[in-house]
Amino acid sequence: MSQAPNPEINDLLQELLAGVQGVLGSHFASMYLEGSLASGDFDAASDIDFIVATDEEVSGELFAALQAMHDCIAKRNTIWAIQLEGSYISLPALRRYDPANATHPNIERGEDERLKMVHHDHAGVIHRSILREHGITLAGPAPQTLVDPVSPDDLRIAVQAIIPQWGARLLADPTVIQQQCGYQSYIVLSLCRMLYTLQHGTVVSKATAARWARQALEPRWTPLIDRAWIVRSNGQGQASEEDVNGTLDFLRFTLLQNG
Repeated sequence: MSQAPNPEINDLLQELLAGVQGVLGSHFASMYLEGSLASGDFDAASDIDFIVATDEEVSGELFAALQAMHDCIAKRNTIWAIQLEGSYISLPALRRYDPANATHPNIERGEDERLKMVHHDHAGVIHRSILREHGITLAGPAPQTLVDPVSPDDLRIAVQAIIPQWGARLLADPTVIQQQCGYQSYIVLSLCRMLYTLQHGTVVSKATAARWARQALEPRWTPLIDRAWIVRSNGQGQASEEDVNGTLDFLRFTLLQNG
């Protein structure tokens, strides 16, 4: 746990690992950190991304026990207790992304979130790439032994599948962008990451993608990206009409780049 940025997160991860191993028993294979903790760009606005590998798909009583464990952890007296974001994936499904075998227990960050069964979309390809290249092992073998290499074309294809899904949903109901400026910021910075992957065939953090986008894209996007980064650390309240419209325009621009 030496990579944890502070003792609170270290203690939380110790409890999570112990809880996961206690519930899964012999079904536990390994546990990893990914996301910003693994890439080195973790900050106060980050979540705690993890992946647990199991010997078989989790369901029934095991799922219920894991859900109860996460409910208990969410009540801990630390702001990080509701910043956990991760999935429980069987070893065969972890090896490579398969849309036909992509429904796994998942928890997102948030005060009212619970562990639930979720169909993982093509973002699973991106998560596997981050895990393989940068994952931090909390228990079990190195992630490179469990995850097949993810090529630049694999990453581009995944992003090309994700962008239209985002576009259709957000353009059909732009009110979801306005409801919370933190989510509006997340969309802008995630689009920067997707554009970077389309260009370079690799995955980088939001911070790196935002710096790249400010230099590589047209200057008209710079104020929107700058405001998104500022809002990221203080994402309370509704997004302004200017930022909602700017985000929709940036989304349309990304759709055009996606071909």
